[in-house]
Amino acid sequence: MAVVSPSILGADFCHLAEVIDIVNHSEAELIHLDVMDGVFVPNISFGFPVIKHISKISEKPLDVHLMIMDPDRYIETCKKSGAGWVSVHYEACTHLDRVLSHIKELGMKAGIVLNPHTPVSVLEYSLENADFVLLMSVNPGFGGQKFIPSTYRKIKELRAMADRQELKNLKIEVDGGVNTDNAARLTEAGADILVAGNAVFASDDPAAVISAIRNC
Repeated sequence: MAVVSPSILGADFCHLAEVIDIVNHSEAELIHLDVMDGVFVPNISFGFPVIKHISKISEKPLDVHLMIMDPDRYIETCKKSGAGWVSVHYEACTHLDRVLSHIKELGMKAGIVLNPHTPVSVLEYSLENADFVLLMSVNPGFGGQKFIPSTYRKIKELRAMADRQELKNLKIEVDGGVNTDNAARLTEAGADILVAGNAVFASDDPAAVISAIRNC
C-alpha cells in the first residue's frame, strides 16, 4: 500500500478550494506542491502566497517540492507558509547537508530530489541526513510527461543503499507519470510515496484514482 501525494500542478486552478476539499476527503496522505522559478526548470508555477492559502484549508500535510536555484533562501518561508515536508534538488544545492539541516531545524521533514539523469550513487554521504528522497521519473518542469522506465532500477538501487546504511525510516518518493498502470510496480520496487497529478485531476473521479493508486 502506497502513500499518495496528489500534485496540485495537475489541478484546475480556477477551482483550487474545491480541489483541496476533494483531496481532504480522499485517501491521500499528503498534498504535493511544485514551486518552479523559471531558472532551475523552464517553467514558473506558483509561489508561497498560494501555498499559505492552501495550508489554511488543507487537512493533509503539505509536501513542498522546490524546483528552484539556491533553495536555502526560502526554507524559512516554506515553514511560515505551512509546509510540513520540503524537498530540494541535489543539482541545485552547493551545500546540500546544510540545507537539509536547516529544514529539520525548523521542524519539517527534509527531502533530496534527484533528476532522472542523476545517479543514486551521489547520495552515498548525504542519505543519512534526509527523511526522504524524491526520484523524478520525468524531467522536471512540466506536468503530463511520459514516465521514464529506468526509474524502477533507481528505486531498487536507492532502497539497497538505504538498507546497507541501515536507514529503515527513509522514505522513497516518485514523481512523474505515475498512474494506476505503474503504481503497483513502483511500490514493488521499493517506493513508499507516489506523486500523481494528471492521472488524478484529469479523471472524472479524482478520489477514486487516489484510492486505486494507494491500494495498488
